[in-house]
Amino acid sequence: MLRSTTLRVTRPRLAVLGAVHDHPHADTDAIGQAARAHGDVSHQAVYDVLRTLTDVGLIRRIQPAGSVARYEARVGDNHHHLVCRSCGAIVDVDCAVGDAPCLTASDDAGYRIDEAEVVYWGRCPECAANRPNASD
Repeated sequence: MLRSTTLRVTRPRLAVLGAVHDHPHADTDAIGQAARAHGDVSHQAVYDVLRTLTDVGLIRRIQPAGSVARYEARVGDNHHHLVCRSCGAIVDVDCAVGDAPCLTASDDAGYRIDEAEVVYWGRCPECAANRPNASD
């Protein structure tokens, strides 16, 4: 994947890219911990590599309201996310309807829309089962 871009293949890049693939929707700290399990990767290197991989489109940065930035390796398909209001779990959900950008704006204001970002909020099955009458 790295060779398909202009990036050199380095140990920190391999470690971080592997961590993002192995831990979808993980935050920077969790990715750093997973990357360091594969070798010596500094905290700053994790941030730098995440930014670089995002810039070249190998990973995607998401940040649901009230959450820290999270990263995923599923890119280029304009998928959306389900977020649990109770535990913060995040799962992927395929495009809402139709072709990308999935949703047609009622007024595009002259923009050439190429992506729609949708976040569905609710409670995951486990949280809903544990607290069936909760309204969070």
